[in-house]
Order: sequence, then structure tokens, then C-alpha cells
Amino acid sequence: MTTLAATRGHTASAGRMELSLNSLSQLYNSLDASPFYAKDLDAHAEQFILSWVDELPREVALSLVLHLRDGPTSPVQQAEVAHGIHQYFAQRERIAGGRLQALLRQGRISLAIGLGFLASCLVASEAMATIREALWAQLLGQSLTVAGWVAMWRPLEIYLYDWWPLRRRQLDYRRLSRMSVELRAAGKTHG
Repeated sequence: MTTLAATRGHTASAGRMELSLNSLSQLYNSLDASPFYAKDLDAHAEQFILSWVDELPREVALSLVLHLRDGPTSPVQQAEVAHGIHQYFAQRERIAGGRLQALLRQGRISLAIGLGFLASCLVASEAMATIREALWAQLLGQSLTVAGWVAMWRPLEIYLYDWWPLRRRQLDYRRLSRMSVELRAAGKTHG
């Protein structure tokens, strides 16, 4: 794929990304045999667009302007491209939502297992505490307490940290699925 060129504004048009393409085929995955309007975006193009979105505040409205060197486009082609891009990012939003749900489900299962293991370890640790004079019992009791709390590490990690990036990406995809998309012949500017 030829390198994508973009201009990024930092004024009122900060939410507008302008890509210069030799042809629309640069935007799409060349291995995807789907019809033109249902093709997946090229992985590099998607990452390029996502990196742009990551730089913008969440409240900024997004628009994508594609400058095509291979000539003017028809209103039908413009509608197909916009629809295809919207559908692609809507699908990515659904996938990200599914990943988030799977992670939270894993968190619930991990939490149930972790709480069960922690309770067992604390009960065993208390049993070891009744044997006060034996050093081995004290060591084993403390080890069980530590092991029980370590088992809670993964559920806490999921619920405190791991879900944030997935949710943020899901919201980015939602924004991209609703952005305005415009095709222009290269060299044409629009106020």
C-alpha cells in the first residue's frame, strides 16, 4: 500500500482528517473479496485513522475527507464509501463490545474462584493459628493468607484496569462509525 498522507488541523477543524489517496483501493484490504462497499479497511489505514482519533478530545465531531488522485467520484460511489466505512467501524465497535463482555465475564469467573480460594485459605490459616507453638504452622498459616490474597490479583486487575482500554476503543469505533465521510478529487479544497 502506498503511504497515506494526511493533514491534521488543530483549530476548529481539529476533528477533520484529510487523506490523500492514489485510489480508493488503498483504503481497503486487498485480500478481502467482499463487494466494494462491504470490504474491510486496510490494517494500516485503520491504525492511521485510530491514531488520529486518539489525539482528539472525545467531544470533537469527526469527519474524514478522502482526496482521490484518480479522479472525481459520483454521488453513488460517495454514498457507498461512506456507508462501507460506517459499517466497518460499527462492526469493529460490536467486536470491541464483545471483547469487553468476555473480559468482564472472565472477571466474574475469576472473582468467584478467587473469593472461594481466599476463603479456603483464610479458614485454613485460622486453623493453623490454633497451633501456636509450632513455627511451621505459623509459616504455613501466613503463606496461606498471602496465597489467598494473591489469588485475588487477576480479578482486581480486570475490574480496576483491564476493561478501560477496551471500553475506550469501543467508544472510538462508535465515533468513527458516525463520522462524516466525503470524497473529493485531489486538488479540490472545500471551505
